[in-house]
Amino acid sequence: MKKEKSHYKTDRRKFLQTVTLGSAAGLLGFAGNKVSAAPYEVPAYAKAMAPVKIKSVKAIGVKSTPEGRGSNLIVVKVETTEPGLYGLGCATFTQRAEAVITAINKYMPDFCIGRDADNIEDMWQSFYVSSYWRNGPVLNNAISGLDQALWDIKGKRAGMPVYQLLGGKCRFAVDTYTSVSGATPEAIADNVLKQMAAGQRHVRIQLGGYGGVGTIGSDPDFKKAGFGMERDSYMDEAAYARAVPKMFEGVRKICGEEIELCHDIHERLQPMDAINLCRNVEEYRPFFIEDPLSPENTSWWPQFRHSTIVPIAMGELFNNVNEFVEPMAEHYFDYIRIHVSQIGGITPAMKVAKLGEWFNVRTIWHGPGDVSPVGHSAQAHMDLANWSFGLQEGGGVFSDFLRELFPGCLTKENGYIIVNDKPGLGIDINEKMAVKYPLDNNAGNWTVRRKDGSIIRP
Repeated sequence: MKKEKSHYKTDRRKFLQTVTLGSAAGLLGFAGNKVSAAPYEVPAYAKAMAPVKIKSVKAIGVKSTPEGRGSNLIVVKVETTEPGLYGLGCATFTQRAEAVITAINKYMPDFCIGRDADNIEDMWQSFYVSSYWRNGPVLNNAISGLDQALWDIKGKRAGMPVYQLLGGKCRFAVDTYTSVSGATPEAIADNVLKQMAAGQRHVRIQLGGYGGVGTIGSDPDFKKAGFGMERDSYMDEAAYARAVPKMFEGVRKICGEEIELCHDIHERLQPMDAINLCRNVEEYRPFFIEDPLSPENTSWWPQFRHSTIVPIAMGELFNNVNEFVEPMAEHYFDYIRIHVSQIGGITPAMKVAKLGEWFNVRTIWHGPGDVSPVGHSAQAHMDLANWSFGLQEGGGVFSDFLRELFPGCLTKENGYIIVNDKPGLGIDINEKMAVKYPLDNNAGNWTVRRKDGSIIRP
């Protein structure tokens, strides 16, 4: 039987002949053409940056006021092998400033010098366990200074502000709350109205000092008995717990419903008293009640959460990121109050913030006067890039002294923190000026006693 001729084989053979002839002609054409194609150039974005090493690490200590009062501020400066490239980070632990400076200047150089400045995560993990015992405020603040400085360096190397390296903006600016106090609800309301006129949408209201110290109660029995020190403070817990609902009532009546009001118990009540206080202010719709329980009373959280509908902000006394995991997973908190340098800087703080997305728990970084302007800048960069942001304490309002000392400080408009778009954290320090205002050992006064002289834990 005669086989049929395969059209497939014939067509395939013709196709290959055509391709071969075309390729040969192409090669002959290139060989005979004097004009050659331009050589391929790697685009700038595809070129890897040369690695830089850490050359030096040091602590810079300075007072927050020219008079020598106020906080002891600590900034870590990390210099690299690239001339002129350095980073700054906040390591402020004002109550034990000298201990932090010793940890930085005596231990950190040997650990850091010669390491790749880009490997932030590795550096954080390595230093965290380098002392074997960890999880303390002194070493955590030291790590924070290093960590923030490395992020500052990375931003400068990339030519981007740090918030861009963290994912870019989630919001146009950073909303804030500020704090006011007074001896009476009327005086407090007057101060709230001033903040509202300045554009604030959230205001924390306090009766004098935390727990009403300096405003509620006087002439305690322990002082009559000569117990303790003359400078020790006194708190009347029952009077304070009665006064806070009246404060909310008076401020709401004068200032209206549009302003969001907050309050900080500062862990100074017993758990049941704190629960009752929260119940008694529910009708005034607080935006949050801060730090109702001390770290020693964490077993009370399940009962606390089921006893009141008031939103809770908690965590500024926590030292370790692991302390946030269970409360967030169990929804004990509505807002996480992290003192960023206390837990080790941007790297761990962003991990907690990202965890907050899974459990709808939002951030309110701790931002008092004993956070340096460098630390406030680091927090604001995280705020811009963090979807689970809730609010920011302070920031953006600095004295002329601090603005001269820290060029590039944040600014504030209509209650919002404005972050500049300079590479890194966008802030510097005037070292020559800082030398003129050295820190001291003044740790402040955190000794608060009951009427009988026993200590109240803040």
